[in-house]
This record gives sequence, C-alpha cells and structure tokens, in this order.
Amino acid sequence: MSTKTANRNILTFVEYQNIDNWSVSHIIGNRMWFVNHYPMVTIGTIIEKASNPIEIKDDIRYKQVTLKTNGGGAVLRDIKYGKEIGTKKQYVVSAGQFIMSKIDARNGAFGVIVSDLDGAIVTADFPVFNVKKDVVIPQYLFLLSSSKQFAQFAQSCSRGTTNRQRIDVDMFLSQQIPLPPIDEQQRLVDAFENKMTCAINKERQASSLEKDIDEYLLKELGIPNNNGTIDNKHDGFKYMHFVNFADIERWDYGKTQSSFQCKFKQVKLRNLISSIATGTTPPTSRKDYFIGNIKFYTPGDVTDDMYLSTSERFISESAIIDKKARLFHKNDLLFVAIGSTIGKVGIVSDQVVSSNQQITGFTVKKDMIDVEFLFCYMNYNKNITTAEQSKSTLPIVNQTKILNINVPIPPKHIQKIIVDKIKKIKFQINQLKQTASNLRETAMKEFENKIFENLTDEYYGKTTE
Repeated sequence: MSTKTANRNILTFVEYQNIDNWSVSHIIGNRMWFVNHYPMVTIGTIIEKASNPIEIKDDIRYKQVTLKTNGGGAVLRDIKYGKEIGTKKQYVVSAGQFIMSKIDARNGAFGVIVSDLDGAIVTADFPVFNVKKDVVIPQYLFLLSSSKQFAQFAQSCSRGTTNRQRIDVDMFLSQQIPLPPIDEQQRLVDAFENKMTCAINKERQASSLEKDIDEYLLKELGIPNNNGTIDNKHDGFKYMHFVNFADIERWDYGKTQSSFQCKFKQVKLRNLISSIATGTTPPTSRKDYFIGNIKFYTPGDVTDDMYLSTSERFISESAIIDKKARLFHKNDLLFVAIGSTIGKVGIVSDQVVSSNQQITGFTVKKDMIDVEFLFCYMNYNKNITTAEQSKSTLPIVNQTKILNINVPIPPKHIQKIIVDKIKKIKFQINQLKQTASNLRETAMKEFENKIFENLTDEYYGKTTE
C-alpha cells in the first residue's frame, strides 16, 4: 500500500523504551517522518534553557519581543517604559538564542533572536534557549521548527483548553530531529535565505510601484502632494482660501467639503450617481439566509483589486424574494463606509450581489464618469474620500458625507488614459507580488523536501487529478 506523509495508512510500531508520553497523537507526531540519511539527535542535546531574569524599573525603556505564528519568527512588539509594563519579572534575551511561545508553539511560533532584539525582554511564556553553535546553526533549527510537520508535533505536545494550550517544554526537548553536518546545514540555510532575499526585493519593487501610482494620479489631476499648498489630508490650505457660497456644506472652518486645488472641474459625487444604498445586516433567525449562490460582500472581501471577485459568504434566493437583502448590480461601486478598512472600494463584476451594513454601493452615471476612473480616484485618494469620517472608535462615513465627496472630472479620453496607465502599473505590481509569493513557497518547500520524506501535494494544500 502506498503511503502519504499527511495521512499515513500503515501500522506504526513504537518501541516501549522510546515512549515518553502515552498520547497517541504525540507518539505519531513524534515520528514526523524525517529522511533517514542524516543522524538523529534529541533537541535537548543541542540547545539548553537560558534564564536571565530582570526586575523591570519604571523609568527605563524596554524592547518587548513577540513571536509571529506560521514561521514568522521573533519580532519587536513594542518599546515601553517600565511603568507601562504590568509583569515586573521578565527575562532578557540575547542575539542568536532560540525562542518559542508556550501558547502558540502549536501554530509555528518559534524564532531566533536577531541582533536588533539583543537585550530585549520577554515573559515566562516565551522560553529562551542557548544554541550549541558548534553543532547546529540557529537558523537551521528555526527553519525546521517553521515547517508544517513540526507544528503538528508541537500540537501533540500541547496541553490545556483549546485557546490556551501550552506546549510541554520537556516533551519538546525530548524530540529527535535530523542533524546534517554544519556545512550542509549552512547550504540549506543559504539556499532558503537567497530565495527569501529575492522575494523581499520583489516586494519592495511592488511597494515602490504603488507609490508611483499615487504620484502619477496626483500629477495628472493637478492635486498638490505633501509639498504643495495643500496639507497631507488635502482638506486644508496654508494660505487664504476662497470658497464659493454654493459649495459650502458646513460653516465650521476646516470641515467644509469644498473644492480642493485641482486642474479639472470638480463635481459632488451625488451628481455623478443615479442611486445609492447601504447593505443589510444579516438576520440571525434566518437559517437559510446564507444557503445560496449570490455573493455577499463584507469589508474583508474588498481588496486593492479593481473588480470584486471572491466572497466568503453567499445568500439564498429566498433572501432576495423576501426583500431582506440589499442588492447591487454589475458595475456598481461598493464603498467600505464603516470599520478599520474605511474608504476601500471595488467594482461589482457579477450580475447581482449583496453586502452587509458596513458597505455602501452606488450606480455611476456612465455619461459623466467612467466607473474605473472613479475607482482609481477613490482608491488612491482615501484622505479625500474619508476626510469627514467620524472620530469614534468605529470610523463611519455616512451616505450624506459620501454624496458630498468632490470628484475631479477630466475629459473622458483623459479618464481612459489615466485608468489604462494605472492598470498597467497594477499588473506589474501583481506580477512582482506573485513572483515573491512563489519564491517564498519554493524556499520552504525545497528545505522541507531535504528533511522530510515523501511530501505530497496534499501536504502543501494542493489537490491532484
């Protein structure tokens, strides 16, 4: 019978003398199906628990360390004065030490302390270990602990309630892992880091192009950047500012949704749309509400893509028949009007969709403005489109404020030129991001295939015909 790493279908034999825990999940996880051409060593023989306690002083600033899950490693969480830190007994970490999170080890929360975090502090929930660098490279141990296989093992070593399970450190230290010679470890680490460096460079290029879009759009519309006569919110002027009486919506200074400096005529959004509506709060009593095939959008579904394509929920035909759901149609523009992602926009690509109450949608008058141009303007000028959001805990831009947004109206042919240019740059950005993603995936896959045997597409979350 063929075997799979992700789901073994064969009988597993375990020697009695090697059982250090009677949990079946731990015994099976303990195997991890490593390759057999490297010598095996117990983790506890290559690292040792470190303890450098410190009493936190109120008038001293401290760097705090946390761990990202899924192989994200050790990162700076915050820098605080001691008086702001509740737990006064903490532990100082040093560069090169291996660190884990007792709570999130099962989710791949392991790392190595980098030089920037040398001298930072952690609580007792983050055990720290000195690495015997003459036999193991810290980064090799980190890569191994970042694998999906290792996370499964860490889960088998964790005890407690679902959300507060803590890893049994002794079980962790008793696990055996393959230990290639130092020079082979270095080759594995170098191969991984070379690809990761390439991925980071691609992501930086993508980020630079994003800024190019901002600068291009402002230049084409004649809107001053941060160095011009308008401040970084585009809603205030350094010098005397004249406002047409007809454009005044409010009388308090700095809160008038009046026109801003721009080389094209500006029109209120209310004059550019034929309808506007806010989405619907899903009923809790309707069990059949989300049984259907009509996309139901929430703010999390509105990304930086021009056209909305995927949603996590779908509503039923009966929800529409009963008129319980607000509907939007193809080429309507959806605007996130409530929440942390306020100002995000997306164009409906399906014939009909719905949304929750955090989203407001409107139909554009095609004879006045191209919906793709309006998307570009609103997507890259959130400082203007959300200038009058409420300052409460949950930011809100209501329909009245949305309708009062000023929009520059270039001639139709210039709108098209602007859209085509931004699409071209956005295509380059997406290509760079995809390449970076592929490099990151390949880097880890190549490492794992050197350490674990017979990894399948199922292991990597892919299906095969």
